[in-house]
Amino acid sequence: MKKLQQVLMLALCFLVLAIAATQRDGKVWGHSVKAVVADSIKTTKIDTMHILDDGTRVINTTELGKNIVGYSGAVPLEIYIKKGIIVQVKALKNAETPEFFEQVQPLLSKWNGKTIEEAQALKVDAISGATYSSHGIIGNMQQGLAYAAKKAVEPSILEQMNLDEKTIAGLLVVLLAAIVPLFYRNKHYRTVQLLLNVIVLGFGCGTFLSWSLFVNYMSSGIHFWASLIPIIMLITAFIYPLFGKKNYYCTNVCPCGAIQDIAAKTKNKKWRLSINMVKRLNAFRKFLFAALLVLTLAGVGLEWMDYEVFTAFIFQSASVVVLVLGCVFLVLSFFVARPYCRFVCPTGTLFRVIERR
Repeated sequence: MKKLQQVLMLALCFLVLAIAATQRDGKVWGHSVKAVVADSIKTTKIDTMHILDDGTRVINTTELGKNIVGYSGAVPLEIYIKKGIIVQVKALKNAETPEFFEQVQPLLSKWNGKTIEEAQALKVDAISGATYSSHGIIGNMQQGLAYAAKKAVEPSILEQMNLDEKTIAGLLVVLLAAIVPLFYRNKHYRTVQLLLNVIVLGFGCGTFLSWSLFVNYMSSGIHFWASLIPIIMLITAFIYPLFGKKNYYCTNVCPCGAIQDIAAKTKNKKWRLSINMVKRLNAFRKFLFAALLVLTLAGVGLEWMDYEVFTAFIFQSASVVVLVLGCVFLVLSFFVARPYCRFVCPTGTLFRVIERR
């Protein structure tokens, strides 16, 4: 009976996320559920290539790269080619977080002045702090250039996985976090795992679970091969509890939880919170979650999702507000065990609802 209740709560949470995706983006799993008549992109057929009056060919990757996603969805481009030379690359409308996408704008000029063959051979690295958006742009360029060269093909699985050094390191660390604590418990190993979670998953890959990620996936769908690290995280957060492993993601995988646990290990005087204070703080967490849930279902103030402190790990792109909040909770972690996880985190509260804790 208890497991059935967990399954029903999981289904209810998916419904909430679907409503949030509809309210914010007007689509669920890549399918439009709102007719936006004024949006010409949705009412007019998009040509993959058209030619300007001066002979410039313009390649539009909307269809070519529809299965190549950034952080929040597709990242279509227009590639301008004149006399066999790339003269400009423009980003079209997308659902990427503006602060993150601003970081990858310099990528768009990397191919300027190159022939199609030179551009195809060019090795372009992702920009730290906006890795997913970078891979979205690079993947769309590859497809657009292949089309321009009349060699348009589906990217291989290895190409879709974007297996650079950071991704490989992230996969190894998240697999260790997902598997080893199930069979082996040791405080020294746990400290090493916490450090790896912070350094590799947090600061290195900028990968974590959040409301923003959930709504992005519900809105645009999940590109399996390009999202292996977050998919493993999702399994530990949503599937493990069905088999008795409650709070597994927050305890063993989450970079935010890990950095707070590391801070708590320092030898300094800890604050003792009274029972009444803990009750008040827990009541605040529940009230905050309820208020944010109402706003989400109403489609009002959805920007709150961009202010969860997880994005402080991507400090190159994070807002000042998030960085300040991240620093405040990190400092508090030296004196109070997991202050953000226990008394604020909307994502963690969602997990608690599903787990019926």
